[in-house]
Amino acid sequence: MAQPAAAPADPELHWLQHTRRDDPRQLTVRAVVLGMLLGGVMCLSNLYVFFKTGWSMGVTITAAILAFALLRLLAALRLSTRPLTALENNALTTVASGAGYMTGGGNMAAFGALLMLTPLRPDTVPMILWFGTIAALGVFVAIPIKRQLINKEGLAFPTGTATAETIRSIHGETAPGSTADASGASAGSVQSKALAWAALFAAALTWFRDAKAVWMPFNVPAAIPIPFSIAGRTLAEWTLAIKMEVVLVGAGGLISFRTAWSTLLGGVLTYAVLAPAMVASGVIPTVSYKAIVGYTVWPGAAILVASGLTSFALDWRSVARAFSGIGRAFGIGGGTEAAHPIEAVECPGWWFPAGLVVLSPVIVVLMSVLFQIPVWAGAIAVPLAVVMGFVAARVTGETDVTPTKALGPVTQLVYSALTPGNLSGNIMSANVTGGIGLHSADLLTTLKTGWILGASPRVQFFAQLFGVVAGAVLVVPAFNLLIPDPSVLGTENWPAPACLVWAGVSQAFAEGIDALGAEAKMGLLIGLALGVALALLDKLAPAKVKPWVPSASGLGIAMVIPGSNSIAMFLGGLIAELMRRFRPRAASQYVVPVSSGLIAGESLMGVAVALLVVFGLLAR
Repeated sequence: MAQPAAAPADPELHWLQHTRRDDPRQLTVRAVVLGMLLGGVMCLSNLYVFFKTGWSMGVTITAAILAFALLRLLAALRLSTRPLTALENNALTTVASGAGYMTGGGNMAAFGALLMLTPLRPDTVPMILWFGTIAALGVFVAIPIKRQLINKEGLAFPTGTATAETIRSIHGETAPGSTADASGASAGSVQSKALAWAALFAAALTWFRDAKAVWMPFNVPAAIPIPFSIAGRTLAEWTLAIKMEVVLVGAGGLISFRTAWSTLLGGVLTYAVLAPAMVASGVIPTVSYKAIVGYTVWPGAAILVASGLTSFALDWRSVARAFSGIGRAFGIGGGTEAAHPIEAVECPGWWFPAGLVVLSPVIVVLMSVLFQIPVWAGAIAVPLAVVMGFVAARVTGETDVTPTKALGPVTQLVYSALTPGNLSGNIMSANVTGGIGLHSADLLTTLKTGWILGASPRVQFFAQLFGVVAGAVLVVPAFNLLIPDPSVLGTENWPAPACLVWAGVSQAFAEGIDALGAEAKMGLLIGLALGVALALLDKLAPAKVKPWVPSASGLGIAMVIPGSNSIAMFLGGLIAELMRRFRPRAASQYVVPVSSGLIAGESLMGVAVALLVVFGLLAR
């Protein structure tokens, strides 16, 4: 058996000599423009999905396939003569990722919770500045730790690695520097066609479901009822039905099957077992989604927060490495090293402090003006968020999960002591931590893709900033269009589970646990215990047993979304899992593009229908 090749003594020098490609055509004008457009599309799509499921879906792989397909189409129409290269596609997907992930990191969860719990209604322009500044600082935070995490330690950053392999595949490359072949182009064409057909199907279904007008020939029902009842009520009254929302099926196809079946388990336990018992005892006053979730949000939020914090604590070695890595990144404790040749292509170290000096005062001022957070408290939030960003980046590199569910509550706990009773401050201070952590981890994920492909880190840094600007400019007006009345958040049409959880945690920290009723306290305690237990099982269970340990994320989210959403997501996860087991080759080609197409088609048509309603062309 051949032995694996030994790691090079100097991985950075090895990369410069064998992997790096000095191609000037990376961050081209078309890469920026198409990246912003595709990132904007993914941002709209993620906004829709987020308020339906509580998750933001991956951007980079979908953007890479879409860009490849679009440029091939333009070439076929003789509107473009220069083929899209792998490195240009990498820069384009970096732009798209910066825009598409503007819904994550607690941005929309915090914003939604703020509107649900407080009378504050910040204007559009200040909120664009708020989200853009936080995200931009996250991009700068990635600079001092990139060499340590990617170049020297070679952390996996699984999504970044998968994106690199996808770009290589669709461009027909098997190694850096090789040229495209027919098989690669064929794979890219198959995936792009699958994505397009899935998107068209989803868009058509959404139109005939949601477009209400006298001139419409017919409308597809929103859900298909299941002909059973519980406690004298139909399953539909308990929110259990087959929903005609393929965006949920697509989302289920992209999450792990363990998370998918855990979501179904959580939905059945919540709406078929717990809710009927609580209604019978009078704890839940009526049989409706809003009444049920008013109680189940407490155990659901507790499961998510407790499992996140426990996993974070169990991964203390990563946290310790993060803090020691911070020191090495800034040259503390490592002696004086001679300048390395790679410094000529990496982002200069002074960019980070320069970005910190410019952007930090803007964040502090906005915290004070928009959310009534004292300036001294805001000044503490930024360095705390930067440190948390370093930690989040390492955890993402090792696990592919950015620990927003753990870092947000840590910040909220700190601010509950610093500014007791300040609900808006408690909500938005955690937004700083989550936003910086997410965008730092996001840039490092795309930098991992670039490291594998031999791309310029400086190009990707600027690409991410272009994306951040596009995402910030788009996400706030899009939110106002999609959710014109915040009172719809937390309803069956817009469950907004992450907003409900964020709001619940903020209330508990700002107002104190004693303000909760006895039943809510009991649900909170049970959820905390279950979250800790599930995190321990996930960490300690044998490999053969782990697939059968329920996912804390799946169970927790299921308690704050309608049961019909859980059923639809499970169906998507089941189809994807059956394909992976029995048709693995087809699964590798079709699962991601078809799932992404279903999400993109429904979400974009949903936004289009909302626009037509605003202009009076369709009924609400």
